[in-house]
Amino acid sequence: MLVSDFHYDLPPELIAQAPLAERAASRMLQVLSTSGELQDRQFREFPEVLKPDDLVVFNNTRVFPARLYGRRAGLKAQAVSAQNPAAREFLSGRVEVLLTQQLEQDPNAWECLVRPGRKIGVGERLFFGEHDELSAEVIARGEFGERRIRFAPVENFFGRIEKIGHIPLPPYIARDDSSADRERYQTVYALERGSVAAPTAGLHFTPEILAGMRERGIETAEVTLHVGLGTFQPVRCERVEDHRLHSERYSISSETAAKIERARKEARRIVAVGTTTVRTLEFAARQGEGEVRAESGEANLFIYPGYKFQVVRALLTNFHLPESTLLMLVCALGGKENILRAYEHAVAQCYRFYSYGDCMFIE
Repeated sequence: MLVSDFHYDLPPELIAQAPLAERAASRMLQVLSTSGELQDRQFREFPEVLKPDDLVVFNNTRVFPARLYGRRAGLKAQAVSAQNPAAREFLSGRVEVLLTQQLEQDPNAWECLVRPGRKIGVGERLFFGEHDELSAEVIARGEFGERRIRFAPVENFFGRIEKIGHIPLPPYIARDDSSADRERYQTVYALERGSVAAPTAGLHFTPEILAGMRERGIETAEVTLHVGLGTFQPVRCERVEDHRLHSERYSISSETAAKIERARKEARRIVAVGTTTVRTLEFAARQGEGEVRAESGEANLFIYPGYKFQVVRALLTNFHLPESTLLMLVCALGGKENILRAYEHAVAQCYRFYSYGDCMFIE
């Protein structure tokens, strides 16, 4: 299976650069997998399109301001000389670091992406904040340019991150983050800090929508999967089967595991809100030999067409980038031809795409 099989054309003006004034004002394209039928709806209708006995599962991860701007000490820069006048700028050049996963707490080590990558070598010292509130050393380099850094010990590390960090908006949003993004690039039910990207299908929900689901008697549950490096890395191989997904930390409580297993035994439909929820539930089922159990760990399940779903039967999701692993997962659930046709329809109807865009409900 070729990665290019998952390409589609998208006019740049359809990429949403900011959220709508109201979270629940998004459009929702309903895709009926068995018939291929498409229905244009509003997200506010979501509680009504659910079945009364559905179990809807959310990812309650919380995005933290993981993008840091700072300077480097210049330990790896060439010496300043008449032959190398630009080196003086390198000594205190601006750097951008995107924290993607905490590897250890003591010492405080992180996996991250850095810019400018080629200028930041192992051993380099980095300083963040107007008054150097944080400092770190680059201790290793990864296969695709990522770095491992170790922060110097400080009190209230995450408090400092909250103060000096920036919301890590995706690169296709062509603007700097704003104070409003701290609230809007976050679900209203976010709980567990750890993601560097929002589970964007959840951005449409409001307290009123959740109340409407409760009024209909819809049961809900929550899992946690912290979105990490895999979200930002493109598929670099030609064949889908050759791609490997980075691991992301997840946890499932005993309460959620019991709800899921009860719904499965009663042959009730399990609806995932977002691809991160799908990956969590399906990975857990594989780990549990078909049963979803209470556990924590690292999930790296890559789902693409041909995958046999064990848990999830319906999915609410945003529109995803061409040739991305997320689009491949959606195609696995809804059928490749159905989904690509749905994307063509969404383009023709001027749906808003990606993180701050509209959504689709696949059943």
